[in-house]
Amino acid sequence: MAGSQDFAADPRNATALIYLNGDLVPREAARVSIFDAGFVLGDGVWEGLRLHKGALLFLDAHMDRLYEGARTIDLDIGLTRQALVAEIRRLLAANGMEDGAHLRLMVTRGEKAAANQDPRNWLGKPTIVVTAEYKSPSPEIVTRGLSLFTSTIRCTPSDMFDMRLNSHSRLNLIQALLQAIKAGADEALMLDPNGFVSSCNATNFFFVRDGRVMTSSGAYCFNGVTRANVIRLCHDHAVPITLGDFTLAEVYSADEAFVTGTFGGLTPVRSVDGRELPAARPGPVTHKLRAAYEALKDAQVR
Repeated sequence: MAGSQDFAADPRNATALIYLNGDLVPREAARVSIFDAGFVLGDGVWEGLRLHKGALLFLDAHMDRLYEGARTIDLDIGLTRQALVAEIRRLLAANGMEDGAHLRLMVTRGEKAAANQDPRNWLGKPTIVVTAEYKSPSPEIVTRGLSLFTSTIRCTPSDMFDMRLNSHSRLNLIQALLQAIKAGADEALMLDPNGFVSSCNATNFFFVRDGRVMTSSGAYCFNGVTRANVIRLCHDHAVPITLGDFTLAEVYSADEAFVTGTFGGLTPVRSVDGRELPAARPGPVTHKLRAAYEALKDAQVR
């Protein structure tokens, strides 16, 4: 069993440099303080980026989300967007990377005077880390598809824990995934507080019935860049789509389903709670949208 983040090991990653607060360091030297707010509390925001044929895909959308998230938690990144992007490109150049890389951009509140919750104990300098690794989604997952299990852990509203904030704190999502793993599934499907289908533990969820794509309203799910792109692709390619509140019963009667994320793009789903979906993988609508998404990625290359 493996989820939508499954990838094959690549020996080139052993020597890939890591960006750490302005320095490019080998993996074994990439260390942060035990008093770092990210380690102590998960106090920070992050982004996942993909390098495709020399282009950082949908970079503006990712940087918008990063800086909006930092603003929401009163975290000063200390670099302008342009300066941060320049540092990312410096890392890629040093590693000689041009295609097939996945980046994790992490910003925490940085080192604190003490290991406690109070942000006023911050020492004034954020921690910025960027990892760049050769990672490609497993090709087998496209025809095998994911098995999903509905978790008892619910997605939360913005006044409790905002799912739309790309926070370092992921414990609730890890709990949901652990339930799915113990049930023999690949990933967890999560409901919103009202019992409607919201998202998976690491990806956004879509299902298809009678040629119409359906997905949650967006009120309780990740603010996914790939999710937004797929919604736009549906409109651009005359694929009917409805955003709303959907029950598990409606998902159980779907013809096909898929999840979306920066790493895997569109990943087909084969079953939900042990119920096999009838369409071949990938289903016809999923196949059409996957092709449209690949074309959209190539359009990013200049």
